[in-house]
Amino acid sequence: MTTVFPPAEDLGGGLETLRHQIAGPVLTPGQDGYDEEIAGFNTAVPHRPALVVGATGAEDVAAAIRFAAAHSLPVAVQATGHGAVQAADGALLINTSRMREVTVDPSGRSARIGAGSRWADVIEQATPHGLAPLSGSSSGVGAVGYTLGGGIGPMSRTFGFAADHVREITVVTSDGTIRMTDQNTEPDLFWGLRGGKGSLGVVTSMVVDLFPVSTLYGGCLYFDAEDTPAVLHAYRTWTGTLPETTTTSVAMLRLPPLPQLPPPLRGRFVTHLRFVHLGDAQEAEALLAPMRAVAEPIFGEIGQMPFGAIDSVHRDPVDPMPAWDRGALLRELGEETLEALLAVAGPAADVPLAVVELRHLGGALGREPHLPNAVGGRDAAFSLLVIGAPVPELLDTVVPAVGGAVLDALAPWQTGGTQLNFHGSALAPADLSRAWPEPTLRRLAALKDRYDPTRMFRFGHVVPRV
Repeated sequence: MTTVFPPAEDLGGGLETLRHQIAGPVLTPGQDGYDEEIAGFNTAVPHRPALVVGATGAEDVAAAIRFAAAHSLPVAVQATGHGAVQAADGALLINTSRMREVTVDPSGRSARIGAGSRWADVIEQATPHGLAPLSGSSSGVGAVGYTLGGGIGPMSRTFGFAADHVREITVVTSDGTIRMTDQNTEPDLFWGLRGGKGSLGVVTSMVVDLFPVSTLYGGCLYFDAEDTPAVLHAYRTWTGTLPETTTTSVAMLRLPPLPQLPPPLRGRFVTHLRFVHLGDAQEAEALLAPMRAVAEPIFGEIGQMPFGAIDSVHRDPVDPMPAWDRGALLRELGEETLEALLAVAGPAADVPLAVVELRHLGGALGREPHLPNAVGGRDAAFSLLVIGAPVPELLDTVVPAVGGAVLDALAPWQTGGTQLNFHGSALAPADLSRAWPEPTLRRLAALKDRYDPTRMFRFGHVVPRV
């Protein structure tokens, strides 16, 4: 379908005024740099906005939003594009990737991070002080978007969601006002931003907690396809024995024969165990022993490592690619649950799925934080994530059907909810509503009516009307 753009002349003289107000680029379709400015990590969601603004700070964002309001343009925002699930066609797209400032306060164990910062930026600044952020499985992901959606990472069972450890947020709302929010200043807005993702405005910076973690015992092990049933069933019982200081996940991977992959993994079906323990090596190895005893790994290692090497636990892809994903939350992981999963997604199933992942939740993820927020999914024991094979011609047809069949097969064990960052591409209001408990959803919807009455922010995982 062809996207219809408002002609530049319809935007009036205000477009040139906007260009003088903003330090970064202001581009319309066809201009040099437009395609590069709108590109994101998930190439299956190509944006075609009417206008893209390369913001350099909160004032740029505010000017862009005021312009959008004056011209009845919806607004989308992108830092890295990892979480893109809906094309921002015909919108004003704010690219925050230039806003990568990070300021660490070692004595206060906190960091102020700009909207375009990746976790790698925060890690680089924090680790020299023996501190670590609650980053995700990949340091290339945008820190702010990840945190606004909740944020589950390699230390989450110990410390909780990343959103649970936000001290302050600066946001531009739909009226173009720059607002600083915390537990004392506009506390309702502060509550809703932490878990409401992009529903209430464009966040330009936040202050987050850092933790005194300089090293950890972690890494990963890859097992051959034939060992998958044994590994998964052992994982099911093993997770019930783990303390909150241990965070784990396991994934069935169908890997392509790419030269950048280690030779033992190229073109193979493997089962990938990820392990992070915050404690001494002897304790960690005692905890890990049952999984080491299941089968001989074909690749990988687990041991003492600096926090700066945290990407080696999950080894997520680093290059842009097309992606389709859907998630669900499980109240339990029983023997029947795994047999159902193996039947539809195990090594014997011929399906175009790149990743079928289970993350062990609970621990601090299951408790309300000191400062309550809008994050949902705290009642789950495990998360399930299905990611399609990065084959463009299959992503709109075969992959959704096959991925949906995996979720359907595990329906008897689902909580009925989802975790927002792992909700995936299902954006129908009834489905998206499952990301929050009913009271949380109603409170968020009231905040949406208050801070964004015209639904300027309508792209992606946005709170639906109730």
